[in-house]
Amino acid sequence: MKFNVYSILSAFVILATLSACDKDDDPVNGNGYTQEEFIQGAVLHGANGLNFGPNGDLYIASFLGREIIAMNKQTGSIVKRIGEDMGVKSPDDLVFGPDGSLYWTDLMTGEVGRMTPQGVVTKQFVAPGVNPITFSDDGRLFVGLDFLGDGLYELDPNLINTPRAIVPYVQGAFPIGNLNGFDFGPDGFLYGPIFSGGVVVKVDVGQPNDPPTSIPWMDGTLLPIADGFTNPVAAKFNQAGVLHVLDQTGEVFKVDIATGAKTLFVTLQEGLDNLAFDANGNLYVSNADFGWIIEVQPDGQTRTVSKGGMINPGGLAMLNGQDDLYVADLFRLRECNGLNGQDVGDDKGHLIPAPGALTLPMTVSADGNNLVVSSWFGSMVQVWDPQTDQVLEEYKLGAPVNAIRFKNNLVVADVGIGAVFFANDPTNKILADAYVPAGMATDGERLWVADWATGIVWQITFTGTTPNPPTMLVDELQGPEGLAYDPAGSLVVVETGASRISRITLTGEVSTIADSLSFGLPALEGTPPTWVFDGVTISESGDIYVSGWGKNVVYRFKKN
Repeated sequence: MKFNVYSILSAFVILATLSACDKDDDPVNGNGYTQEEFIQGAVLHGANGLNFGPNGDLYIASFLGREIIAMNKQTGSIVKRIGEDMGVKSPDDLVFGPDGSLYWTDLMTGEVGRMTPQGVVTKQFVAPGVNPITFSDDGRLFVGLDFLGDGLYELDPNLINTPRAIVPYVQGAFPIGNLNGFDFGPDGFLYGPIFSGGVVVKVDVGQPNDPPTSIPWMDGTLLPIADGFTNPVAAKFNQAGVLHVLDQTGEVFKVDIATGAKTLFVTLQEGLDNLAFDANGNLYVSNADFGWIIEVQPDGQTRTVSKGGMINPGGLAMLNGQDDLYVADLFRLRECNGLNGQDVGDDKGHLIPAPGALTLPMTVSADGNNLVVSSWFGSMVQVWDPQTDQVLEEYKLGAPVNAIRFKNNLVVADVGIGAVFFANDPTNKILADAYVPAGMATDGERLWVADWATGIVWQITFTGTTPNPPTMLVDELQGPEGLAYDPAGSLVVVETGASRISRITLTGEVSTIADSLSFGLPALEGTPPTWVFDGVTISESGDIYVSGWGKNVVYRFKKN
């Protein structure tokens, strides 16, 4: 059973403070542990596209949360959630049409959705990576492609007629360079940033019957108007016709579209994603990395609407006894104090890691004083030195879900290949036919692998570095993901399908440590079924830390 992740993963070569670690003392005693929500994250699982609805509420697309949130712009209270039951799958941007219908783009599935004011939902497939979306002043609907594809399309607002390609999608080709969040200017041109090019362009979208172009930079379709950005991610006009551009560096610029001159308006936290203006001209900004929403008034003063922090808790690792707890948070590798939960710092994960840069961290494990970071988004496993912020080893693979140090090598669980292997030799299978290899643990001599699909934990012994045939330690677990070895002589496993963590003795007996926990969503079709990996790690004192994606927390089970 292999998962078709390569078409999604290969396109990610272009993709991609407020305290993140606030402790909430709400202990529940039982089974030898005190349970608490040790780290509480942001209100939202990341914040992406923004727009104001007809009633004045702020609508927010949350790609990782796989929902659209309607929020009161004054209080930050959530008014409504629109999720997968209404067809929302991986929303990255949204806009309201002239009739009050809500439109959104599902980046991972390539679809555009529409919800009428009466609640009727229709969807249309456009192309992989459909991302920015906007209406022209005369009611024409446009979308762009980013990261999973590249291109520009005009759509029928009823999502019935075949989309008109302005710059068509071609697999593996990036003729534009990822045109991101865009808006029409007072001159009728479409203005937007080229994420991977560091420039802002204006686009002649042409007429509804115009043929597509394959050379947008040469035939006048795209014209650069301002440059010198790092990763510009969104551009929109305020009511006065002034173009505002966000850079993921945290900078917000005003751009003179006649001269291309840009003026720094305000500097916020890095990781910016999108923006919207309310009826009073106040600017609202979203942050993808930290999940916050901030209001920026015309004089540059800011107000937090919705607090930020951790957005996507995945794999966990403990270094230096119990001092340093690391959380793989997709866009950030977070470090927190393992004793009190306080935020220590974070390292930026990159969609396109330059040499020596950190990939998007999804799972993490301890490796002496270093960390092993895995990312199926980035198709990569790295050894990361958190003291020097350097990559010490790097392996480009298929869809690695997890990796740990074992016998002076790295062992990788890869769902794209459907096997467990040494990183330096993927053809040499340690466990050849795992359906969905996920959590792994070791005592230095033995290796244990949890198979998410079958519920089996395999035990593998070695003769030197040669694996012996695996034996089944337990079966009938429900969606096992995170797996950790307790030096006291057992394993701790996260059973996502049962919302619990369990202990497994080395003779195969299973008991429950805690249940009714809040773990991650089921995966989207075509992605690893672990989706966001719910991890577990154990401190030297025996405390257990578990990531709870559903509530955006890290649980601690403190040993009594």
